[in-house]
Amino acid sequence: MALQIYLIEDDVRLRASIVDAISSICGAVVIGTAETEDQAVAWLNAHHGFWRLAVLDLFLKPGTGFGVLQRLIPRDATEQVIVLTNSATLENRNRCLALGALAVYDKTVQLGDFLDHCVRHHQQTPI
Repeated sequence: MALQIYLIEDDVRLRASIVDAISSICGAVVIGTAETEDQAVAWLNAHHGFWRLAVLDLFLKPGTGFGVLQRLIPRDATEQVIVLTNSATLENRNRCLALGALAVYDKTVQLGDFLDHCVRHHQQTPI
C-alpha cells in the first residue's frame, strides 16, 4: 500500500514538482493538497486515520505552517508532519520541532534528504 501524503504548499509550480517527486521517487501518493492554513487544518483534523504524512510549508496564503502545527488536534503516532520550507533557520527548526513536527528540511538544499525521509517513512508504515 502506498504511503498517503497530504501536501500543504501554496506555490502551484513547486507543489506540482513535489507531487511528481513524491510519487516517482518515494512510491507514495499525494491524497490532497492545501494552500492555506485553514484548508490544511480543516482537512487534516477531519481525516484522522486516512493520512500518514503531512508535508508542510511554513509560509502559506494566508496563514503559516506554525499555525497548522498549533491547531492540529492530537493525533496518533502513525500521523506525522514534516516541514519543507525555504526558511529552515535554526529558530524555525526548533519552533517546528517544539510544535510537534517530525523533521524540518530546507527546500533549496535538502530536497534529496526530504525524499529519502519519505522513502524511509514509507518503508516503516504498516500496511
